[in-house]
Amino acid sequence: MKYALLLTLIFAGTHLYASEHNTTGKPSQTTKSKVKKNDNNVTDKKKKLAEKIKKQMELEEKYAKEQRFYQGDEYDLKAHEVDPNSLPDVPVIEPDDDFDITDVYRDDI
Repeated sequence: MKYALLLTLIFAGTHLYASEHNTTGKPSQTTKSKVKKNDNNVTDKKKKLAEKIKKQMELEEKYAKEQRFYQGDEYDLKAHEVDPNSLPDVPVIEPDDDFDITDVYRDDI
């Protein structure tokens, strides 16, 4: 779980770095309007990145909470265990009637 968040952050950071720095190898044209547009684009990307990171962190917290529940380390269930030596003393309860399930699947009735 921690590694997924770490990889997401690394990927998002490298993507943001690549978008801020012209890594395509093409020369960039720097005019005032283009720089202003890029600044707005960068801030939008940063906001989107922050939202994605926040959502991913919420998911990670949810998964960690569920994992803690499924592992059951925090629960003491010793009081509810059944003693295997007491099982032969439990009487066998026979059903009142013998139900045959094959009648349920018959088409000719």
